[in-house]
Amino acid sequence: MDSKVFIFLGLVAMAGADRRPSYSYSDPESSEDSLEEPTKYGYNWNVKDGYSGNDFTHQEDREDDNTKGSYSVQLPDGRLQTVTYYVDGDSGFVAEVKYEGEAQYPESEESKEYTPTKPRYFTPDSEESVEVPVYTQPRK
Repeated sequence: MDSKVFIFLGLVAMAGADRRPSYSYSDPESSEDSLEEPTKYGYNWNVKDGYSGNDFTHQEDREDDNTKGSYSVQLPDGRLQTVTYYVDGDSGFVAEVKYEGEAQYPESEESKEYTPTKPRYFTPDSEESVEVPVYTQPRK
């Protein structure tokens, strides 16, 4: 009987020691309900640097889920690349790319065929720097 009580108390102690804290998480709250005003913005900027040749523009307007805009860049080959895009709801970005002008490439110089240089062999001008081993007779 004592062993049954001892085993019972051991099981109760083990069950009580294995209690881990429980955490309850609630569903995430949506922040969309907290927006009272519709999203609306517009911006326009450009960079034109004659020294470096950089020429960029970007313009965008947004109202609620509708976004439209365009940007352009002067390409190194002389063409102007313009990208016009829009986003309507969940459609993602829909873009149209146009190029103005014709690509200009600088004249290239013809490369010559590679010919390796011939090796040059020479002897020293003086024998002063040439070391000659000196041997002496062993002692008896």
